[in-house]
Amino acid sequence: MDFISSTGPQAEIERLEERIEALAAKIENCRKVMLAARIILAFGGILIAALLTGVLQPDPLALVTAIVAILGGIVLLGSNRTTAAEAREEMEEAEIKRDEWIGALRLRDLGPCAFH
Repeated sequence: MDFISSTGPQAEIERLEERIEALAAKIENCRKVMLAARIILAFGGILIAALLTGVLQPDPLALVTAIVAILGGIVLLGSNRTTAAEAREEMEEAEIKRDEWIGALRLRDLGPCAFH
């Protein structure tokens, strides 16, 4: 970036692209945590079902574990869903701003290039 002005449109486009990449990584992390939350939630549900049907011996620790898994899964899923939605909105705004900056560059078409 030595030949590009650090305050020009190119620098702003680069900053926005870095922001978009960071938000995409954040969304991906949220997706992974949401998957883990669903697994935890399913584990809690299966544990409760096993306790209620008599597959497992009634045990207070197992019951508490199942309840904690269900509640924790719900909270984890909800908070990460919200975070991912907010990151998606921020990413869309950054993409719009980046496109505006690219449009402001007034790039011109040089036509077909002949490579020799």
